[in-house]
Amino acid sequence: MIIRQDKEFSEGYNAIVSLDDKNNKTMMDYGALILKKDQSYTDSEKKEKAFLLVKGKVVFEWENNRIEAKRDSFLDENPCCLHVPSDVGIKVLSLSDDTEISVTKTFNEKSFASKFYSQDECMTVEGGKGQLGEASLRNIRTIFDLTNAPDSNLVLGEVVHMPGRWSSYPPHHHPQPELYFYKFLPEQGFGYSEAADSVYKVKNNDTCIILSGDHPQVCAPGYAMYYIWAIRHLENNPFNERIYAEEHKWLMGKDVKIWPEK
Repeated sequence: MIIRQDKEFSEGYNAIVSLDDKNNKTMMDYGALILKKDQSYTDSEKKEKAFLLVKGKVVFEWENNRIEAKRDSFLDENPCCLHVPSDVGIKVLSLSDDTEISVTKTFNEKSFASKFYSQDECMTVEGGKGQLGEASLRNIRTIFDLTNAPDSNLVLGEVVHMPGRWSSYPPHHHPQPELYFYKFLPEQGFGYSEAADSVYKVKNNDTCIILSGDHPQVCAPGYAMYYIWAIRHLENNPFNERIYAEEHKWLMGKDVKIWPEK
């Protein structure tokens, strides 16, 4: 399922996926928070919350903490993210005119320590390096998962997808619901998102909902594609591995030879 964003986001919180929607199978709230300089936003909902700075300069406040964060480029710089349990509120003050924050929320009765993930703490790996002629080379940034947030109901990260290449490749799937939120540079760029047997053309600020099946991605040459990925753990079945499509597992072998190398 694709959710189109055909117009510019407005100032304030722009809901994209809502837990109030009975047809929402992701079990998540997801939206974009847009703030101009000196504007502030407060969120005290009784939900687990993750505020990921996409771009701009802000002050995050939570409990008795206050920290300033800045991000000029979501392509070139690691993310920073404030992650809190359901009994903790968040206040954001924008110090720039172009602040954008990705907001992911879900229900979670478990308590855990709030955490601000700095840009230095983000785990980044080069996916696809040295494989398949680097046709799926990309930067995978994991902010938190089971290893560093075991009581969370979410997994959150980003992919910086190189022009004309693939990501989420070789094709994989998992039973836990996931969503991808896309940005392109330049903004008129586009790519294609597969979700099970459906393929969607994706553009800047679109969101793809992935409930089942393999979900590889591809981007048009000449454009950089970036997407935030959010996964919701299932009860007694948290996300901890990607299940690769059986017929494509051979692509992960050592020293694989493909045409025209053969």
